[in-house]
Amino acid sequence: MVSSLRLPALTSLFSPSFTRRSTVSLRRRLHLRPPLAAGFSAQSAASSPTETEDRVESKKSGRVQDRGSTDRVITPRSQDFNAWYLDVIANAELADYGPVRGTMVIRPYGYAMWEAIQDYLNVKFKETGHSNMYFPQFIPYSFIEKEASHVEGFSPELALVTIGGGKELEEKLVVRPTSETIVNHMFTQWIHSYRDLPLMINQWANVTRWEMRTKPFVRTLEFLWQEGHTAHATLEEAEKEALQMIDVYTKFAYEQAAIPVIAGRKSKVETFAGADKTYTIEAMMADRKALQAGTSHNLGQNFSRAFGTQFTDENGLRQHVWQTSWAISTRFVGGIIMTHGDDAGLMLPPRIAPVQVVIVPIWKKVDEKTGVLDAASSVAETLKNAGLKVKLDDTDQRTPGWKFNFWEMKGVPLRIEIGPRDVSSGSVVISRRDIPGKQGKVFGISMEPSILEAYVKDRLDEIQSSLLQRAISFRDSNIVDVSSYEELKEAISLGKWARGPWSASDADELRIKEETGATIRCFPFEQPQGTKTCLMTGKHADEVAIFAKSY
Repeated sequence: MVSSLRLPALTSLFSPSFTRRSTVSLRRRLHLRPPLAAGFSAQSAASSPTETEDRVESKKSGRVQDRGSTDRVITPRSQDFNAWYLDVIANAELADYGPVRGTMVIRPYGYAMWEAIQDYLNVKFKETGHSNMYFPQFIPYSFIEKEASHVEGFSPELALVTIGGGKELEEKLVVRPTSETIVNHMFTQWIHSYRDLPLMINQWANVTRWEMRTKPFVRTLEFLWQEGHTAHATLEEAEKEALQMIDVYTKFAYEQAAIPVIAGRKSKVETFAGADKTYTIEAMMADRKALQAGTSHNLGQNFSRAFGTQFTDENGLRQHVWQTSWAISTRFVGGIIMTHGDDAGLMLPPRIAPVQVVIVPIWKKVDEKTGVLDAASSVAETLKNAGLKVKLDDTDQRTPGWKFNFWEMKGVPLRIEIGPRDVSSGSVVISRRDIPGKQGKVFGISMEPSILEAYVKDRLDEIQSSLLQRAISFRDSNIVDVSSYEELKEAISLGKWARGPWSASDADELRIKEETGATIRCFPFEQPQGTKTCLMTGKHADEVAIFAKSY
């Protein structure tokens, strides 16, 4: 059994008792540098196929050095999922804690994952007619108060500014929790006629919500997101827009993040404060909890009536606009970690990975170094020219064995190893992150550019598909169809999702939450055919709902 060390650095981040002094002491004690577990090397060695002598020797030397230089390992996921999650974030250098409780510093590797999300969505937003812009972070408190359900829903989470420039402000300012109010204030000034519609914008911004229980990436005091806002002349146009954007998010989740989300409509209880309808994508994490990964809201005319956002229609009549808003945040990074990671660390889908291929040169003798590095550089250049994200780890401060473990823990989809005998034969060894040990390693792949490029691209596509199929199988095997409240309670007690017909009241829904800890995640768009009877009341139901515990 591999022993494990907790990461008080990150767990304490989300504890009110955490202090600056304890931050400093933890940094000194834990040496917050790239941490590698001795267990990783032992595991890799145990599962390796027969290899060339130089590769075996390098792994042996790496194993000795790693045991002497590391003081942390990743907690096994099955032993403590939350500790595993925090360990992965720290070891993979995704984020660190900020000095204010509940905040985090997103490190370059973690931010690169967010950039991959941005890159894809930015293209899709523009393809669907949206333009990027930016609104101020500070919002007058009176704006929040204008929409009754909005202020009621957000009041507990608001951060307020009352002093500026050393003087008490005449009106409190809210640090942006979301932007529907300030957007409507500006839309009122920009929209006058039906010719000004539709107005469709998006902003990439930070958001502050004073959460009491936080978790890195999943729920923090401040986080990054994109929020789209649109105004339309008719309800039908707004509804089409809201559905279109949840479809964009669904395709992103499947095609880029390899997360098989379930798209659907939120219940009235779970609908966004100020919206008529909320659509969502719900993802099953490896601990079988649900993660709300993205939402799209049909706001109806709630905000336009509160702010007087009107236009003159083609008949010369004044009408209130119909609106939508929709968002995905850095929470999705947490979703990727918790969907695909394993006991060795991250396992990243190639289309999201900051590094798709890492090249590890291996040599023992000084006279072998130049030839190996030249070959490795040539391979790296070939793959970069093919449009791939490649890292050549040619540092000689760490052994190849250490590098294998480090990049495996960082979730890099493919590793290429090049030693002296590989140089002589004009070939490389390639290992897949998603298939550990001998089964995932292939010897003798030609260095010839066209052959190598095709092989690597094919393997990356296979990994992308394999991760999605694995996640689909896991999701489907953990959803239970239920027809009674007793069956629902049993499914939830086993940590599974329950799917059953529902037409009961809001009070019944809240009762389930109180008694089981589960909520209605959504009414899926894909509904089964046939007559349905509500699992709670025994009366007719038009649709099934999915219930689960969630983050």
